[in-house]
Amino acid sequence: MNTLLHEHADRIVREAIAAVQPDAAVQRALSGRSYPGRLLLVATGKAAWQMAKAASDFMGDRIEKGVVVTKYDHVMGPIANFDCFEAGHPVPDENSFKGTQAALDLVSDLTDRDTVLFLLSGGGSALFEAPLVKGEELQDITGQLLACGADIVEINTIRKRLSRVKGGRFAQLCWPARVEAVILSDILGDPLDMIASGPACPDSSTAEDALRIAAKYNLRLSDEARKLLEIETPKTLDNVTTWINGSVRELCAAAEVTCRALGYEPIVLTDQLCCQAKEAGSFLASIVKTHAAADRPLAFIAGGETVVKLTGHGLGGRNQELALAAAPGIAGLKAAVFSVGSDGTDGPTDAAGGYADGETLAELKAQGLNVDAVLQDNDAYHALKAVGGLIMTGPTGTNVNDVAVALVR
Repeated sequence: MNTLLHEHADRIVREAIAAVQPDAAVQRALSGRSYPGRLLLVATGKAAWQMAKAASDFMGDRIEKGVVVTKYDHVMGPIANFDCFEAGHPVPDENSFKGTQAALDLVSDLTDRDTVLFLLSGGGSALFEAPLVKGEELQDITGQLLACGADIVEINTIRKRLSRVKGGRFAQLCWPARVEAVILSDILGDPLDMIASGPACPDSSTAEDALRIAAKYNLRLSDEARKLLEIETPKTLDNVTTWINGSVRELCAAAEVTCRALGYEPIVLTDQLCCQAKEAGSFLASIVKTHAAADRPLAFIAGGETVVKLTGHGLGGRNQELALAAAPGIAGLKAAVFSVGSDGTDGPTDAAGGYADGETLAELKAQGLNVDAVLQDNDAYHALKAVGGLIMTGPTGTNVNDVAVALVR
């Protein structure tokens, strides 16, 4: 492993994630606002605890009560007057349903003087759920969509129609109270109705879209689920105000600043990366090879969210696959490719992402590992772990997509 490049990657990851913490965003949204009646808080998503803590610190006991629903191991301590739940992601589980029901109980029987402060971040689609089908079927449908390589917009279009809270339905359940939504975006282009499946946003997708997606991926659906896909979601809401605070563009800009401070000339390639993880890794490796003879250090930055098509039974995540797929292309070069999820978790693993440099391929071969075979089995986690290529951050408290960087010395 190239020690210098690895140290630079670690610093870029650390500082970029620190720059997109949600505390300031939440406080900006709340500053200068008045609330005549009861003020209640519901926070859900991977950044829910951090966002709720920021709101509590800023508003104090003005918030009467709150419910937080976030991913396992993402609650960092108690928050006064808040009930915190940890639940399943990317597939909802019984704790998702339990936490969501607590939120629904909280917002029942409100008046038009009351306000629900709704703090939303990526991951909420699984974490914030009150299914209209049996929980087991919802879990199976979610698993099918994840395994077939459907993108997040397609997945959420289906999930909205199987839920009591998605696709604007949560805001309907809060009526006549006002809903003030503060959102960290984890979807390219910041489509409000797709972030966490849009619990407080009118739905732009249609029943026709949902049926087309079900046919495209040949989803196994019960008659009940298929009938739900045919029911339209709310297209207008008159009790919601929304702020988007934080997105992948800010994550890329933060990475750019650190790269420049480390002596690289940074180039932001895109903040709309959307393809298979293996293809993205190969593409970044191709860019490295083109610029390997450059007379100055370069950093190529790509933000977005790739997908993994499951072909094996290994352990990994999209960021780990991206890094591993780049390893053959940059072999022997003074270069590195790394990719990380801003939330600190990549797929069903404890890693945030993966790192590979010009020495990684030789190190893998020395361990008896073949990159193509590992990728075919979707087992990037164990391969990268064997060569010190896992990026570990723990839960970060934010969630604004992923950033991948190619460094060329």
